Amino acid sequence: MTQRKSQDRRLVILGAVLIQLSLGAIYAWSVFTPALKASGWSKLDTQLVFALGLVSFAVVMVGAGKALVRFGPQKLAIAGGVTLGGGYVLAGLLGAENFWAVSLGIGLIGGAGIGMAYVVPIAVGMRWYPDKKGMITGLAVAGFGFGAMGWVKIAGAWGHLIENNGLATTFILYGIAFTALILLGSIWMRMPPKGWLPAGYTPPPQKAGKGGENFSGRELLRTPQFYLIFLTFAVSAGAGLMSIGLMKLYPMEALQASGYSLIEASTIAGTAMAVFFSIANGLGRIAWGTLSDRLGRKRSVIVMTASQAVFLFAFTYMAGNIWSLYIGAALIGFNFGGNFALFPTLTADIFGAERVGQNYPLVFLSYGVGGVAGPVLGGMLGDLGNFPLAFSICAGACVVGSAATALILTPDHEEATHPASFHGFAHQMHLDHLDDVIDHALHPDHYRRANDD
Repeated sequence: MTQRKSQDRRLVILGAVLIQLSLGAIYAWSVFTPALKASGWSKLDTQLVFALGLVSFAVVMVGAGKALVRFGPQKLAIAGGVTLGGGYVLAGLLGAENFWAVSLGIGLIGGAGIGMAYVVPIAVGMRWYPDKKGMITGLAVAGFGFGAMGWVKIAGAWGHLIENNGLATTFILYGIAFTALILLGSIWMRMPPKGWLPAGYTPPPQKAGKGGENFSGRELLRTPQFYLIFLTFAVSAGAGLMSIGLMKLYPMEALQASGYSLIEASTIAGTAMAVFFSIANGLGRIAWGTLSDRLGRKRSVIVMTASQAVFLFAFTYMAGNIWSLYIGAALIGFNFGGNFALFPTLTADIFGAERVGQNYPLVFLSYGVGGVAGPVLGGMLGDLGNFPLAFSICAGACVVGSAATALILTPDHEEATHPASFHGFAHQMHLDHLDDVIDHALHPDHYRRANDD
């Protein structure tokens, strides 16, 4: 389809929000867990499906970065919408209370659909708003956070879909709705014409070795900055994802221990997740993205991860009281949302905005790592009756992430094109063979011949 030069760039925001509203369905998972537990699922079972969806999301997103170039953003968004919706419909048809059916439909296929479509609004938005990368990224992914609130409430307190229709029908209806919203949003997912710039905007000059260059994926993997960012994103996202998975189960236990009935505890915990966490999650994406345009991306990540550590530690004392639970859920959700505005723009600033669609998926693999570690940790400790320890461990990990971000310096593009530069870093960090491992992964045939010689 030919690019229309007259497209109003504000329509890109509308399309991005519509797409992300559906993709945010993954954060609505907690609304299904009480019904699944009632049908015989363990707490760990519920978190395994959630973790599978997150891993599928992150892994497929790497291929989506390449597909974005080959097929274009509009076709990729459509494919993602059909895949996501189809996964939910399949889970409903195969058996909504069957662990393997739900794992396949919602976890594997649904997560893949999210991975296909997620990178589209980010890459398109940055190209239409090079002057406000933080703000546009925050707006583009805000729907992901806000969407969870709507889907949770429609299935529960507002629409009573699960109560009136059962899990299977709810999954099918959600699948249809997800597909329709993403197809509508894809209408405006088009790149601007080559060389297009907003009126009055002059891009900053690029200076070799001083930042601003566009790194290839191979070059990105040879920089220490990539691994520091990867570590920080993994622990920060993992802490938030663990919180999402437990944001209903843990407060329900804490509130009942404080004297609330099961029904009261369920209602209060559902409100904490569906309203306070979800709204703050969406607002945090916009606020942190906009703030980072002024404060700087690195400084924003340091503040966000350090404060998240404090909130996670405090939450173990806040979950048993209504208003402190609401405050804690909002603070954790606000910072968790910031990840998805800050890390794409940090990737663009350090490794080049023109290749963010291909490079950010490599960084986003850390989300998959956190998506396994966080929820599984929470589920295992939950089954052992020790939810507070899970929050405390994740808090400590966020402290490590904040320190790692403080070490990030602007990479030298010229040095990153030479393997020796990374070897020097690896030697300093006592990782002498890490560069060989990367080279082997990128060029297995070349590596094999070299070792044969």
